[in-house]
Amino acid sequence: MLEIVMIPVLQDNYLFLLHQGDETAVVDPAVDDIILEVIGKRGWTLTHILNTHHHWDHTGANLSLKEKTGCSIIGPKGEQDNIPGIDKAVGGGDSIAVGGAQAAVIDVPGHTKGHIAYHFGGDHALFCGDSLFAMGCGRLFEGTAAQMHTSLQKLAALPDDTQVYCAHEYTEANGEFALSLEPNNIILQKRMDNVGSLRERGKPTIPSTIGIEKATNPFLRTDSYEIRDSLGLGAADSVTVFANIRKSKDTF
Repeated sequence: MLEIVMIPVLQDNYLFLLHQGDETAVVDPAVDDIILEVIGKRGWTLTHILNTHHHWDHTGANLSLKEKTGCSIIGPKGEQDNIPGIDKAVGGGDSIAVGGAQAAVIDVPGHTKGHIAYHFGGDHALFCGDSLFAMGCGRLFEGTAAQMHTSLQKLAALPDDTQVYCAHEYTEANGEFALSLEPNNIILQKRMDNVGSLRERGKPTIPSTIGIEKATNPFLRTDSYEIRDSLGLGAADSVTVFANIRKSKDTF
């Protein structure tokens, strides 16, 4: 089984160490010191960096980690010119391995044009960067609403027990927005009670699961009558509803 270590960094980022056999990868390293400290204590050797997209808070430690450890860097084919130190560019339909753990690469453009996610199906684990968040999704900095809607539908099609390891602790704010659109969603209400308890104790709300996201994340719930009523979009198509949810969240 893939061993996963979640490390909070910067203001609200998470990066993830993945270890199996003799190999260790880090997903979206923003800083290097704490990574080297953790792997040193565990006696691991960093062999790979897995980037989901090019933003600095996901690639900032690429070059320093490569210089200090000799690791190889894997990143999105659509953004390879902007991924520092990239050795292998991958896209949808490709696969990568960490030790004996295999991951399928999924194209999820929207937040950025070439954003990808890594799905370790055998370990029920998804590393999705800034595409899907707990009760949210990434802003549309480079892609369109239609692209992001399609991307999130790909992720929603994964098994419900898939653990969602997203890259930021935005859950409480995302949940407050979700409640503003769907206040009568009982599952959402209960989830927010749990989220509030976790955050009061300084605990992370990550990972989530695909199943709970489908039940509570407004960006995956464009068919919800209550959300459509809240937006005044009862008969609109799903992409229009999604675009309006995203626009509303941007100013919430």
